[in-house]
Amino acid sequence: MALKTVLNKIIVEPVEAETVTKGGIIIPDTAQEKPQEGIVIATGNGKSDEPMEVKIGDTILFGKYAGTEVHFDDKKYLVMNQSDVLAII
Repeated sequence: MALKTVLNKIIVEPVEAETVTKGGIIIPDTAQEKPQEGIVIATGNGKSDEPMEVKIGDTILFGKYAGTEVHFDDKKYLVMNQSDVLAII
């Protein structure tokens, strides 16, 4: 991966929202919610007062509007602070 982060930043690949409900109903793009789950692709080294707690490969939950969306190699990623992570699954 050519993307690298600094300090307490992480790069997350969002897990795509489901397009079909369990009952078989297709959800249109306009009604789909923004994903709030993703897989950590890269991490920084952390800060001296805030060590890095998430690791590459962790599946995390984050806030609905957390991070900045970036596109790299035709893929969508989110760059966010480690403090935006709500939980590690």
